[in-house]
Amino acid sequence: MARKFSELRAKISPERRANIDKMVEKAMAEMPLNELRNARGLSQKMLAEALNIQQPAIAKLEKRTDMYISTLRSHVEAMGGNLEILAHFPEGTVKIANFSQI
Repeated sequence: MARKFSELRAKISPERRANIDKMVEKAMAEMPLNELRNARGLSQKMLAEALNIQQPAIAKLEKRTDMYISTLRSHVEAMGGNLEILAHFPEGTVKIANFSQI
């Protein structure tokens, strides 16, 4: 017989639950473009229509490891987000402003 998720979750120790929550938070904070698109509930076709390009271009873009910042910004904005470029140093994090007006 199937069990309810809430029953299973109740049996997990608080320490284990905290570890699971940390893993979920990390997974949500960092993901490839295709997973981000899926998490936003968008298909490649829907995103392509928003960007006024063909669907295969979205597939190609999502596989790239290098692209123009303007391309990435357009992609993120079409999903309803905003792109910020951050540099992390031991002393702290700095937002790079050169690209904010592109």
